Amino acid sequence: MSEPFKFKEFAIHQDQCAMKVGTDGVLLGAWANVDTRPNSILDIGAGTGLIALQLAQRSDAETIDAIELDDSAYQQCVYNFEASPWGDRLFCYHAGFDEFVDEMDDKYDLIVSNPPFYSEDVVSGDEARDKARQNSSLPFDELVRGVSKFLNENGVFAVIIPFKEEAAFIELAQKVQLYPKRVTRVKGNPDISFKRSLMEFSFHEGEIHMDSLVIEEGRHQYTKAYKNLTRSFYLKM
Repeated sequence: MSEPFKFKEFAIHQDQCAMKVGTDGVLLGAWANVDTRPNSILDIGAGTGLIALQLAQRSDAETIDAIELDDSAYQQCVYNFEASPWGDRLFCYHAGFDEFVDEMDDKYDLIVSNPPFYSEDVVSGDEARDKARQNSSLPFDELVRGVSKFLNENGVFAVIIPFKEEAAFIELAQKVQLYPKRVTRVKGNPDISFKRSLMEFSFHEGEIHMDSLVIEEGRHQYTKAYKNLTRSFYLKM
């Protein structure tokens, strides 16, 4: 077994998982709002279980459920959950989101997803990785429809998507009465364009809080804002 990715309070084994620990997941797990003290959390497309574990560290939620379709990723997620300090609060379902939507009636205070989002066909030669990255395995419209079923009336949905998809995603969400509350646009360094949008939705329409985040000032020179956001997790922050 290869060395796990070690965070301050937990470790991620990822040798069986197509999608490894990446900045997107860490960002979402650190950025999602837990100030509302959610008691129940759902992570859609959990992969290694990273985001669910971050939220277990950051919150007192009694129920943290995750869904993962890929067999190897599911097994790895379960292993990472059980090896963590919060194993009694974490549970992973081995299912596609469509099956979960059809069979479950639970409601959640916070729903998070780092969905597959390369809608164009991506071929790297690694079939599992390609599938994990393409939104054909979880289209955005299917995602927001399912979220609207599972989210509590005063719940929050947090997601990370490509910046170029931001406007279209907001439009899809509004069709199921989900409205943006908070948007943080992310770029790798000050000289490039925005790459990602961290977005938070609820059933209550109102003013949108917009801001931006730059990850690095130079190579491996992380910005103060990025350090502050991720400090609870990365060993060297």
